[in-house]
Amino acid sequence: MNELERFRDVTTFIFDVDGVLTNSQLIILEDGSLLRQMNVRDGYAIKRALEVGYRVCVITGGKSLGVVERLQGLGVVDVYYGVRDKVEAYREFMDLYELDDAGVLYMGDDVPDYEVMRLVGFPACPRDACLEILSLAKYVSDKGGGAGAVRDVIERTLRVKGEWLPGPGEEVPRSV
Repeated sequence: MNELERFRDVTTFIFDVDGVLTNSQLIILEDGSLLRQMNVRDGYAIKRALEVGYRVCVITGGKSLGVVERLQGLGVVDVYYGVRDKVEAYREFMDLYELDDAGVLYMGDDVPDYEVMRLVGFPACPRDACLEILSLAKYVSDKGGGAGAVRDVIERTLRVKGEWLPGPGEEVPRSV
């Protein structure tokens, strides 16, 4: 089977933040606030996926309102933050839209993602995920967290279906 064919059944993307949309490192300021860095190309891919009709959800234990604003600015409506039980948030999201586990690609990087990744049809991770997640993933991106791993899985999914490049007269989404 062509490697891209594995992505054909994906209809929904769910991502963790720290270690997936970011490089898992935090800058701690003197006032105690935390800074994270996100990849602009991941942002473009998220916007493109939303434009062509995919659901995109983020489930994170983090509580950064800046991260929430960034994701909402990209068009992500379903952002679960400050989550203690990712399985509970996942089930709430799935029930809300009456989705099937088989069509979900979940990208996580660490132990808090493990149980959700066991439920989805397509568990994926960045190359720098922890050992438990690497062993569970059906796809390991050659990109690290915060370094294009999100773009990698979205682009592969959209390419296999001919949806990656904008069609005639379709505007190219802006990632900023």
